[in-house]
Amino acid sequence: MDSGGSPEDNLQPIQTVSREPAPQAPAAPSPRFTIMASSKFRFYTVTAMVVANMIGTGVFTSLGFQLVDIRSGFALLMLWAVGGLVALSGALSYAELGAALPRSGGEYNLLRRIYHPAAGFVSGWISSTIGFAGPTALGAMTFAAYLASAFPDGLGDNWRKLVAATLVIVMALAHAGNHRTSGSTQLIFTSIKIFVIVAFCLLALMVTSEPQPVSFLPREDDAAVIGSAAYAVALIYVSFAYTGWNAATYLSSEIDNPQRTLPWVLASGALIVTVLYLALNFVFLRVAPMDAMVGQVEVGAIVAESAFGAAGGRFAGLVFALLLISTVSAMTMAGPRVIQVIGEDFPALGFFASRNRHGVPAIAIYTQTAIALIFIFTSTFESVLVFAGFTMALNSFVTVFGVFVLRRRQPELPRPYRTFLFPLPPLVYLTVTGWILTFTLINRPVEALFSLAIIGSGLLFYFLTARLRH
Repeated sequence: MDSGGSPEDNLQPIQTVSREPAPQAPAAPSPRFTIMASSKFRFYTVTAMVVANMIGTGVFTSLGFQLVDIRSGFALLMLWAVGGLVALSGALSYAELGAALPRSGGEYNLLRRIYHPAAGFVSGWISSTIGFAGPTALGAMTFAAYLASAFPDGLGDNWRKLVAATLVIVMALAHAGNHRTSGSTQLIFTSIKIFVIVAFCLLALMVTSEPQPVSFLPREDDAAVIGSAAYAVALIYVSFAYTGWNAATYLSSEIDNPQRTLPWVLASGALIVTVLYLALNFVFLRVAPMDAMVGQVEVGAIVAESAFGAAGGRFAGLVFALLLISTVSAMTMAGPRVIQVIGEDFPALGFFASRNRHGVPAIAIYTQTAIALIFIFTSTFESVLVFAGFTMALNSFVTVFGVFVLRRRQPELPRPYRTFLFPLPPLVYLTVTGWILTFTLINRPVEALFSLAIIGSGLLFYFLTARLRH
């Protein structure tokens, strides 16, 4: 097994001659699938996309649900620290797989190469129906909730849904044009997001003359809290908030020099977001009363009102709403690449693979948008949150386990990057994620079983679609 080394050392290509057949490479793309190098995304753009994918609905809403069962400041911050460690461990594991098997499509590409085409198809089915459409809908719904908090009388439920749907449609139009417009949109909104979050944390702490009586030091009962089923379910909310650390693998074919760039993008995105999440939740707990946030979606607006007063809270609600634009934008940018790659591999679904003259998969983007709109108009916020979180955690669990599988089956496969401190990162990810999945299945069986039903339907659809290929 690999003993690790410095990240710089691990980025050096491995000069070996394969003695075993490498996984079959995908067929060369036809001219309509070819992307010019000048049209590809660069490091900063893709890192911005990863950060924006991660910072969104989860961190601005999860604390309200966590406070229902957990009231320890230390235990709550530990949730976010553990979530960051798990995300970084997953990112380091994905970096090895993505560099060794560079192609857009994320888990779809990786699982079909590691296990079987059926596994890849089911993963792509999950990503296209839930993994991105669900978070896109949640981001838009949270945008509408925060926007409503900026008005004294709020907005009715129907108006919120219309606002959320409008945002999803506008982002689809922005990203279905060309790479330059898509990348610029993402970079601008993500930069604004990071600046505003840092400024909010500093200002809220500065103006709060009487902080909440919350201790962030360990208490005697914290061990029992951290080992409880409620804590495992709370980690589902946190894992959902960190969802997106793997987003760069969905655009591997559209990244400059993916073998070298991808590991740095994944690790940088996870580290930046972990620091911002810990800062935000520290400020939330320090500034606003816990009772005021219990079960609430728009936690950020509640904290802003506690720090800056009613008028300041409404203004902050508007600002937080604007921050969520980049989240919906990032999901719209990354997710459709899964649908596109499935279309390239399955002739029966080939229309999803078509690109416009700029190389952008516009039909796939509009397809994901349509699914997100269905979520917006038919589902409740918390049910989508738990359902999407469980399903995506299961998807990434199988993918990270693939690091061990691929090393065993293809030990001589060139790996431009090897997981730093292997096997520790994948073991950390698998242990914590497995614990979360088990407790969620026991305590939230409806959402978990519905997720398994989606997986079963994906297998059925695969066999029907595969039959049409022959």
